[in-house]
Amino acid sequence: MKNVMVCGAGTMGAGIAQVCANSRYEVWMYDIKEEYSVGGKNRIAAGLDRQVAKGKMSEDQKQALLSHIHPTTDIACAKNADIIFEAVLENADIKKKLFAQLEEICRPETIIGTNTSYIPISQLASEMKHPERFLGMHFFNPVYAMKLLEVIRGDKTSDETFAAAMAFAPTIGKTPVSVKKEVPGFIVNRLNKALQVEAMYLLHEGVASVEDIDTAAKLGLNYPMGPFEMMDGNLELTYTCLNEMVSLTGEDRFKPSPELTALIEAGNFGRRTGKGWYDYNKK
Repeated sequence: MKNVMVCGAGTMGAGIAQVCANSRYEVWMYDIKEEYSVGGKNRIAAGLDRQVAKGKMSEDQKQALLSHIHPTTDIACAKNADIIFEAVLENADIKKKLFAQLEEICRPETIIGTNTSYIPISQLASEMKHPERFLGMHFFNPVYAMKLLEVIRGDKTSDETFAAAMAFAPTIGKTPVSVKKEVPGFIVNRLNKALQVEAMYLLHEGVASVEDIDTAAKLGLNYPMGPFEMMDGNLELTYTCLNEMVSLTGEDRFKPSPELTALIEAGNFGRRTGKGWYDYNKK
């Protein structure tokens, strides 16, 4: 494989593009507007500037990495891709529409991987003409630092596609784990959402404060971040994911707490809005 296409130039898409470019793949980073695709590359460059300032990367290394990233609004670039990563909004209808477009353009042997964090792979592939070349390849944020890659089979994913994805992961510095059965949330989010729900209900029941629950998780479980700190990265996504997991599993144990629902209804989505479980305006 030589050519990679990443669909979606947001946080995850840009991160995937960066690690692929760092391994000298040619990367076409597609988004629907030039300001999005170019903005994605600019954010990568800003992050690399910080690495240069810290002495962790030379200016020449930064420029070499950036030379492999090509922002585009032309979805026809898919025709040159050996592997495509989808990292658009966590919405099944939007993803399916994109996959239909890609299948009309890309070569029959091109692998298409979705970065969905909880939607079943077979559900996303249900309308594809070639579901055998489709699978889940779930990265973690920040992509440049997190070594794990969940590789998830759909019910029609071919053995060849799965083997190729597992072999690709180490070439970009990732350690793949095989998800043998597709369940909502796969491995990490299934575990993580259970922890987050328990943390929210400890708060709801008045057992401890947000700060003390986070401190307990960090010092007692050796987690780098507490569950509330982690959720504040994107509370809106946490809320959506939990409701979808309730819908997909039929299990109320994933139901968001009243406090989380109140935050969402008030438009408090975490760090990006200045307030979530914590008030970042005060910090």
